[in-house]
Amino acid sequence: MKNQKKQNPDKLSYPDNTGGGIVFLHKMPGLTSFQALGQLKRVLGTRKVGHTGTLDKFAEGLLIILTGKLTRLNSIITAMDKEYVATIRFGTETDTLDPEGETVATADPPSLEIIESKLDGFRGELSQTPPQYSAIHIDGKRAHSLARKGQLVEMPSRKIFIYDLELLEYNAPDLKLRVHCSKGTYIRSLARDLGLACESRAFVQELVRTSVGPFKLENAVVVDDFRGIKDYFSWEDFFLTLGNASLAVLNEDGLEKLKHGVPFNEGFLTTSLEEESEFILLKDKEGSLKAVLEMKDGHYQYKINLAP
Repeated sequence: MKNQKKQNPDKLSYPDNTGGGIVFLHKMPGLTSFQALGQLKRVLGTRKVGHTGTLDKFAEGLLIILTGKLTRLNSIITAMDKEYVATIRFGTETDTLDPEGETVATADPPSLEIIESKLDGFRGELSQTPPQYSAIHIDGKRAHSLARKGQLVEMPSRKIFIYDLELLEYNAPDLKLRVHCSKGTYIRSLARDLGLACESRAFVQELVRTSVGPFKLENAVVVDDFRGIKDYFSWEDFFLTLGNASLAVLNEDGLEKLKHGVPFNEGFLTTSLEEESEFILLKDKEGSLKAVLEMKDGHYQYKINLAP
């Protein structure tokens, strides 16, 4: 049998003809976000795969992956709030603020009463300093890369918001918290700061991201079980779940103009738009999704155009 010529992964077309997909992935502890992406790339046969917010190696939970043209949705997802269940271990602080780091300080664990008296101070808007071991860029380099070389730098504080902080359980020295927070929040920094507020020290022993925006971990597929496009999350359902999207059907003339990138107007549709939405999903008469429109500066622009 003759050897078959290898295809360039970037030239492979998607069998579902959508140009990409959304994957809700359940990343397990011990696997980096980059390694999780690598497994998906091999299954899909493409390198155009990206995540919308890393999870630390020791952590697990929901990782939303975008492929193909749907990588353009990244900014929508990264802006969403997150929910975590964290196990914070008092009495020790590590340099990485997680179980993989080296101990840098110790103190007695606090009582439950002390912890409860301090939690209110961690609700609402906060100024938070990210960990030294983080992916933030400092002078063009990742902070964690500098930290591993022993170069500790001053980390700029940022405004975050803790919407809800629920104490689930305390079996000293371990505190289990449910945290609903804004983008940019570091749970490792929250543990560090809570430990200091309680006149103790702390790091995150376990971390599970249970939701991203309205999307839940229970709908995610484990990396090793990923079967390719069969496990894509419907992006029609994705936008409709956001609650700020509507559907519209293209007429034949509108579909042709869409293919040529002609700026959208309502004449492309079989019926007029009934309401103003942040996003409009354009379908052809067979029901195939052809484009996503986004409201910008008072008119609709193409967020994604699959028709060309």
